[in-house]
Amino acid sequence: MKDKKMYDVIIIGGSFAGLSAALSLGRSLRNTLIIDSGKPCNRYAEHSQNFLTHDGVSPAEILKTAKKQLAIYETVEITDDFALSGLRFEGHFEIKTDKGKIYSSKCLIFASGVKDLLPVIEGFSDCWGKTVVHCPYCHGYELKNKKTGILANGERAFQFAQLAWNLTKDLTIYTQGLANFSKAQIKALEKNNIPIVEKEITSLKHSSGQLEALEFVDGSKVDLNVLYTFVPFEQNSKIPQFLGCEVKEDGYLKVDNFFGTNVSGIYACGDCISPMRSVANAVFNGNFVGAVVNKVLAAEEF
Repeated sequence: MKDKKMYDVIIIGGSFAGLSAALSLGRSLRNTLIIDSGKPCNRYAEHSQNFLTHDGVSPAEILKTAKKQLAIYETVEITDDFALSGLRFEGHFEIKTDKGKIYSSKCLIFASGVKDLLPVIEGFSDCWGKTVVHCPYCHGYELKNKKTGILANGERAFQFAQLAWNLTKDLTIYTQGLANFSKAQIKALEKNNIPIVEKEITSLKHSSGQLEALEFVDGSKVDLNVLYTFVPFEQNSKIPQFLGCEVKEDGYLKVDNFFGTNVSGIYACGDCISPMRSVANAVFNGNFVGAVVNKVLAAEEF
């Protein structure tokens, strides 16, 4: 069923970036629709860290507060749905949803995030976001001075090691196969007493997500409390690419300094454009792009 209302802006994704964009737009009296399926990327994390005034608060609690505050802005609507497809017409866009709705708007903002592709290792998903983590800035302080591992290889593992070594000196790199480091990197790792283990990890032993040990393909086991790693991802929404938005080599949507894509009228913010996956960064992105879109619409209407 087609909704006859023409929105100023449709925001795909109602987590931190999307809600922040909606706040800027709502305060500018822009008719805004947020389409959100309720599955934020950080739903596995028990606490959000490194966000001033909300340090240590659960992501779910921050979202609850955000939606409560957003509810007073009468031009902002949120619908529990999933955006399936999109079409571009002269002067507007149409979004079709999983519930069979069709919504129209002058501009689109993709705050749709990414989907982590977790490795098929027993126990990995149970620990993800708790003691198997991707970011020392988000989790490092709470996990400091513990027996820590890095599941990565080459340059990525070396960068993890530089950051994690400041948080714990009990550090080991697990490469899941032959190590791939330069001579200079190996020298630096040896200097800082960071061993490299090339054996394949087959399972993570844990208690309710609290990592306790790694088990290897040869049956051996090592005690471990924390594991830093990077996992591949894919865009949650395929609509931007379908509408012609460019994607960078690293898999993120390409935007300019004002968060505009290469397609006029389409903007993006949050995790779908940047590896800086933090609540604070998402809120900044959303706040900025909401102001940009309002400015563009205001100039067109004036």
